[in-house]
Amino acid sequence: MGYVTRIVIIGGGPGGYEAALVAAQLGAEVTVVDTDGLGGASVLTDCVPSKTLIATAEVMTTFESSHEELGITVAGGRAPGQDALEAGRVVGVDLGRVNRRVKKLALAQSNDIAASVTRAGVRVLRGRGRFEGCQTAEGERCVVVEGADGGTERLTADAVLIATGARPRELPDALPDGERILNWTQVYDLEELPEELIVVGSGVTGAEFAGAYQALGSHVTLVSSRDRVLPGEDPDAAAVLEDVFRRRGMNVMARSRAQTVKRIGDRVEATLTDGRVITGTHCLIAVGAIPNTSGMGLAEAGVKLTDSGHVKTDRVSRTSAPGVYAAGDVTGVLALASVAAMQGRIAMYHFLGDAVGPLDLKTVSANVFTDPEIATVGYSQADVDAGRIEANVLKLPLLRNPRAKMQGIRDGFVKLICRPGTGIVVGGVVVAPKASELIHPISIAVDNSLTVEQIANAFTVYPSLSGSIAEVARQLHTRKTAARP
Repeated sequence: MGYVTRIVIIGGGPGGYEAALVAAQLGAEVTVVDTDGLGGASVLTDCVPSKTLIATAEVMTTFESSHEELGITVAGGRAPGQDALEAGRVVGVDLGRVNRRVKKLALAQSNDIAASVTRAGVRVLRGRGRFEGCQTAEGERCVVVEGADGGTERLTADAVLIATGARPRELPDALPDGERILNWTQVYDLEELPEELIVVGSGVTGAEFAGAYQALGSHVTLVSSRDRVLPGEDPDAAAVLEDVFRRRGMNVMARSRAQTVKRIGDRVEATLTDGRVITGTHCLIAVGAIPNTSGMGLAEAGVKLTDSGHVKTDRVSRTSAPGVYAAGDVTGVLALASVAAMQGRIAMYHFLGDAVGPLDLKTVSANVFTDPEIATVGYSQADVDAGRIEANVLKLPLLRNPRAKMQGIRDGFVKLICRPGTGIVVGGVVVAPKASELIHPISIAVDNSLTVEQIANAFTVYPSLSGSIAEVARQLHTRKTAARP
C-alpha cells in the first residue's frame, strides 16, 4: 500500500468541512475534530439561523411597505391616533414558532453537511483539538483530542488546518444572561417578541438584527458608536439604510457608546458614556467577535498570532508554522462563510500539490441582509476616494427602474466602478431587495475583467431590476467615450 497523506482539521465550519471534502477528493486520510456540529457557527448560530429569521421579517416588511401603493386592502380601518403602519399590520409573529423553525433548519443543514463529509470518507471526531509540541523531524504534527465522552485521542498528521472560528465579543459591564441581555447566538431561544429591543453595535450583525426585529414588530433602539450605521460599508448604501430605519420608526443613536448594560427585573438599562440612560425589555450585544485560539497550544506549535489574537496567514492559508494552515474567522481576513470555504480549499490544494491560485479579496462579493439588502464586490467607494485606485463611479437610483416602480420599491441604487480608458469593471454596489442575487453579474464582471461595454451589450429582461446594471454600464460607456473638455 502506498503512502497516504494524513490531514487533521480542527473545526467543522465552512473552512473546515470544505477543506475536508477537497482533501478527501485528492486522496488524503482526513479527520475533522469538531465541538458542536458540522457547519460550525455559520450554520448553527450565525448565517443560517439569522438569515432564516430575516426571511420572516422580509415578508412582513415587503407587505407593510408597499401594500397600499399596490392596491392591497386590509380588513378593518385605522383607529383614531393609529398610524398607517400599525393599521396595516394584519399579521403578527409567533417568535417561538419562528425560532423553532430557525433551529430545525440549522440542525438539518448541519446534518446534511455531516452526511456529505462522511460519504466522502472523512472521519469526524466530537471534541476539542490542541497541538502537542512542535513538528517532529519527520515533518509530523501531533494533535490531542479531548473527546466529548471524556476520552483522549492522539492524532498524527502531515498537515493541520485550524478552522476554529470566532465567538461573540463581550463587554465586561454588559455580560449576556441569555434571557434579557443577549448575544447573537442566544436570540433563537426567545419565545416571545421583545417589546423594546436595544441593539448595541451598528455593524453588519447589529444592523441585520435591528432591521429584522423592527420588521417583526419590536420597538428598536440602535446604539451606534460611529457617525452612521454600517461604518465599514459603502457610505451611500449606509445612508439609504439609515434613512429607511428612521422612516420605519427605529431610534438610531449615532455617536453613542454603551458603557454598561444591566438587568433590572424584567427590563434592561443601558448607560451610555455621555451619561444618558436607555431602557428596554431586552438588549442584544453585537460588538464584534473574538477568534477561538486560546488553549490550543499554538505558540508551542510555532503559530504566530496578530495583536487581536487572530492566526497570521498568507494568501494560500499558510501560518508561520510548517505544515499548519488556517481558514475562516480565526484568521481575521474577512468574516464571510464564502471566504472561509475558499481559504480551506486553497490550503488543501496547496499542501496536496494541486493547482491553486492565491486568495484574491478584490473578487469577493458580500451582502448585508437588511431591508433593503446591500451587496458589494471589488474595489469600493472608499478606495476611490482615498486614491488607492483611479476609477470612474456612477450611481443610478432604483426609482428610475420600471420594475422597481411596479413593485413599489422606492429605496436603493446600482453603482458601478470602472477603470478610466479601458472601462474594465473593478467594483460595484447594489442596494435593493435581493441585492445578494443582483450582485452576481457584477461579480462575474469583476472576476473576469469585463468592460462596461460588454455588460451594456448583454441582453437584460424588460422590465427587470437587473436592467439598472446594464443602464449604469451604458452611461459609464458614454462617459468613457465622450470627448474630454
